[in-house]
Amino acid sequence: MTTLKIHNIESAPEAAKPLLEASKKAYGMIPGLHGVLAGSPGLLKAYQDLHQLFTETSFNNDELTVVWQTINVEHACHYCVPAHTGIAKMMKVDDAIINALRDETPLADAKLEALRTMTLSLTRNRGNVSQEDLEAFYAAGYGEQQVLEIILGLSQKVISNYTNHIANTPVDAGFQKFAWSKK
Repeated sequence: MTTLKIHNIESAPEAAKPLLEASKKAYGMIPGLHGVLAGSPGLLKAYQDLHQLFTETSFNNDELTVVWQTINVEHACHYCVPAHTGIAKMMKVDDAIINALRDETPLADAKLEALRTMTLSLTRNRGNVSQEDLEAFYAAGYGEQQVLEIILGLSQKVISNYTNHIANTPVDAGFQKFAWSKK
């Protein structure tokens, strides 16, 4: 049951209309999440801006996917896990990475696994990570910039995951084949 309104361009507050138009132009449709976020134009703008900024970080497509999906799965987001599965496929991320993230199993690539582990630590511990966690992350080849970039991705995902929990946002048609639920 949806508990928050999913807006379209006509029903959205005036300040959200151009933001929804931009979503429609970018994606060929208005994702349900964007329709919900439109109820607060500032939140929709923040989400879109954070998304853009996160995609411009030092992370490649595999790494972006590791951060997004690790957080989505940890937060048990029924909407974002299927959406980011489809997005990862469009980004040409290997199915082995996609499936390991969805199934919460270690990644075969040691550096990506270090990224997953640090992302989990930041998420679970609300930023209170140990010196050992940081040292392991740095030893894998990442640096301080990437710690901060995970926090940027986490900021984006808190907005979407929490909103989807409250709204019970229906999964968009194009991503329904990637349906997921926490085991």
